[in-house]
Amino acid sequence: MSILIKDTTKEEREKIVAESIGYIGGSCDGCMAGLAEMYQDYIDGKKEIREINMEFKARYESGDDGPSKSGCNHA
Repeated sequence: MSILIKDTTKEEREKIVAESIGYIGGSCDGCMAGLAEMYQDYIDGKKEIREINMEFKARYESGDDGPSKSGCNHA
């Protein structure tokens, strides 16, 4: 099954992202909800997942706009 924008509908892309990320409400510091937002351009058909991942990796490695974690009290 292809996950490319040209081969999927918006509804299918929403499902792909939801299934890939998992239960976003279970996150203790809100980072999972941020991941869901990060893939909105894919869901809207603007960018492929590969492009989004490459942009995130480049920002993370450079330290620019990197994710910050507030901590988690769950063991």
